Amino acid sequence: MIVSTVAARRRALFVVALTLILAVSSYINRTWAAGAFAVGKCGAYGQAYDYPVVETARAAALKQCKGACTALTMRRACAAFAVDMTNPCGPHGYAVKPSISSSLNAATKKCYEFGGKECVIRAWACDAKG
Repeated sequence: MIVSTVAARRRALFVVALTLILAVSSYINRTWAAGAFAVGKCGAYGQAYDYPVVETARAAALKQCKGACTALTMRRACAAFAVDMTNPCGPHGYAVKPSISSSLNAATKKCYEFGGKECVIRAWACDAKG
C-alpha cells in the first residue's frame, strides 16, 4: 500500500511538471514572436526576429540597415528582399508573407514589376513559426 502511494505521488508530480513546461513553452512562443525587416537603397538591409515586441525588433532592424531605410514588421511570418543583380541600386522588391516560399516569390515578382532585369533574393528572414 505504501509503494502505490509513493508511485501515485511521483505520477502526480510528473503530470504537474509536464503541465508547467508546456505552459511556459506556449508563453515563450507567443511572446517571442515579433520581427522586423528593414530595406534601403543599393541592397542595404537589416533584420531582427524573435523579439518580445515589434518596436524593439523594428529598432534593431533599422540599426543594421545603412542609409535611409523602410522597416517592415512581421509576426509569425517571413520577409524577403530582392534586388536587380545588374543594378543593385535600381529596382528592388520586398514582401512579408506567412511562409518563406511565398515571401521569396512575392519579393522577386515585385522586383521585376519595378523594372528589374535579373532579380535575385538579397536577404530573407522568418520570425517564430513563419
